[in-house]
Amino acid sequence: MNKNLSAKDRIILALDVDTLEEARSLVKELKDYVGMFKVGLQLFSAEGPEVFKMIQEEGAQVYFDGKFCDIPNTTAQACANIVKHGVNFLNLNIIGSSKMISKTIKATREVAKKEDRPSPIILGVTLLTSYGQRTLKEELGVSLNIEDYALKLAQIAKENGLDGVVATAEDAVKIRTALGNDFIIVCPAVRPTWSIVDDQVRVVTPADAIRAKVDYIIVGRPIRNAEDKIAATQLIISEVEEALGL
Repeated sequence: MNKNLSAKDRIILALDVDTLEEARSLVKELKDYVGMFKVGLQLFSAEGPEVFKMIQEEGAQVYFDGKFCDIPNTTAQACANIVKHGVNFLNLNIIGSSKMISKTIKATREVAKKEDRPSPIILGVTLLTSYGQRTLKEELGVSLNIEDYALKLAQIAKENGLDGVVATAEDAVKIRTALGNDFIIVCPAVRPTWSIVDDQVRVVTPADAIRAKVDYIIVGRPIRNAEDKIAATQLIISEVEEALGL
């Protein structure tokens, strides 16, 4: 894919709302100021694939953040069904295994060809941003430090054909160095310095993320909760441009 992205196109707005009407309002207002809209489980469980259709009718791109993780056949068929809705990006959990990943890629490509659609970008989720080192070690029993574990997952993702990963800026530095510039990195939990951290543990500013060589940043509450959403988005665009040296 073309990675010569503008600052605007690097911003993915998380539509973490409960209704189609709320989502539509955000898309209409901000479709000229962000590159893509992320539909997660909160909105999808309330409104279903109708959300994809609405975003596409507004002329915008869709990232389905479903974080699929199940036995290989179930995940492959679920992702193949999502492809039929014409989403641009989707993701799955890397911990589901290399077999799950490879089977999913095969199934999605077959459906895309059959439906005469472009194959979506498929990303692997490394670690949730709500995880810290204590959670990794004490609850999951993983002895690696968090950055090394994220890199190991990213290597599994690339070896098995995923287009990129979802990873924090802290983890992105090692991932980019090890896996090269063609591998896509999407950074969640981005919070400008003027926003509230909320429930995320590992957060970064837009500038930090871009300097860590991520390709896309996911922003939610700092824009959605802003009194002037366009002005908030423009501040983030300016910060990204500065980090890019534009």
